[in-house]
Amino acid sequence: MEEDLSRALNSVTLEPKDSKIDTFGLYVVTWNVGTAEPPEDVNSLLQLSSPKKPDLYVIGLQEVKAAPLKFVTDLAFEDSWSQLFMSTLAPLGYIKVSSIRMQGLLLLFFSKLDHVPFIRDIQVTYTRTGLYGYWGNKGGVSIRLSLYGHMLCFLNCHLTAHMNYASQRVDEFEYILDAQTFDTKNTPHILDHKVVFWFGDLNFRIEDHGMLFVRNCLTSQRFSLLWPKDQLTMMKPKEAILQKFEEGPLDFQPTYKFDLHSDNYDTRVQKTWFGFNGKKRKPAWCDRILWRVKPESSPTEDTQEDNEDEPKKQLEGEDDDEFPLKMTQEYYTSKMEYGVSDHKPVFGIFRLELRKMCETPLVQVCAEGEWSADFDALITYRLLQAFPSSAWDWIGLFKVGFKSVSDYITYTWVKDDQVSLDDELFQVYVNKDEIPVRGGECVLCYYSSNLQCIVGISQPFRVQESRVAIEEGLVSENINGLDETVAS
Repeated sequence: MEEDLSRALNSVTLEPKDSKIDTFGLYVVTWNVGTAEPPEDVNSLLQLSSPKKPDLYVIGLQEVKAAPLKFVTDLAFEDSWSQLFMSTLAPLGYIKVSSIRMQGLLLLFFSKLDHVPFIRDIQVTYTRTGLYGYWGNKGGVSIRLSLYGHMLCFLNCHLTAHMNYASQRVDEFEYILDAQTFDTKNTPHILDHKVVFWFGDLNFRIEDHGMLFVRNCLTSQRFSLLWPKDQLTMMKPKEAILQKFEEGPLDFQPTYKFDLHSDNYDTRVQKTWFGFNGKKRKPAWCDRILWRVKPESSPTEDTQEDNEDEPKKQLEGEDDDEFPLKMTQEYYTSKMEYGVSDHKPVFGIFRLELRKMCETPLVQVCAEGEWSADFDALITYRLLQAFPSSAWDWIGLFKVGFKSVSDYITYTWVKDDQVSLDDELFQVYVNKDEIPVRGGECVLCYYSSNLQCIVGISQPFRVQESRVAIEEGLVSENINGLDETVAS
């Protein structure tokens, strides 16, 4: 199995046969963490020992602990799960591009830094379904974005539980699809996107078969005997909405319900209201990853577009048959070694082949001259393409290996701090008091408030240690202390 997994990870980074097509590795994780605190590390879950790394990580969690006081602090600061994934992936060159949380539901999107300026038009939303919509214990959270001009949407769901509610789960899914809308003309709904991933604790169960038969099938690893009675598989021929989505074979153990910190399925003695023993939970594939690639648009639909929409089309990445996209699942399995929850995490590895609709960043940004805390610094930026810029756009100074867009050392507003401009070139300054005295390796990132994303990144450059601070004995000479400063 490990050899197959390594082969799958390597395959998504091979050069495609068509030189005009680029291949991206996409790694999707879903995990109901059962209100537990994170494990010590998630290296195995993310397959970080593989020599080849995916381009994108998408991580959907359910039942993240959401006690009232804890939830308030998590809104002000990153929750412990987000912190773990960011701390794990940042040293490998990934940043958290976007995230959304609704009570126990959490969705995180990470990208290698090289791709970040081409991930645009990011929007997030959520839909409550649990307890009549008043509490976010069930429902869906989504992130939609443009990747090199192709519109993708990721939907993380936690649907209603228990054996007898299969139809209600489908109704909830349809309700979420109808309820979630985005502020854009071309892709206002989830299914308008070129690629949609639907994953999470979907809570579909195994019907009819008794506990003994199910466990015998699992012991002998004859999983296929259980597939015909998997509720999601059974519902698919009856429900048009489910037929739009694909899923890989369930060639792994059901991921629910386990005793904590073990590989044993539900051995507890459950007490009912009157003291009688209740039924143990039958194993089930509750945790799933499905996807849909939108069919190509018809010629009639294409001819209805006005020429005046072309600039926006390039920003939003509307479907275009001249820019094809193909997706293949390379691997689909669970990670049995994680025992902090009664669910096991599930992950899928995907090969995304696409022809880029944009290959130039919207903004070129660079640091001018030598940088240190001894004098004001200068930033030069150039708009390479027209886009809806704003007075709220800013340029941030980041440590190399930063975790997210909020992880800046300092920032400058592109309009308020502007010192010169011409038709193409703009310059803004950074006050020397905002520059770290100990220096270090940094990058500059231009953030677009309208597009909600980074649209330009400078080449790495070195901020020098402050000579004044060294002479005054505030820091030791030749010490690169930016790492210590930022960490503290």
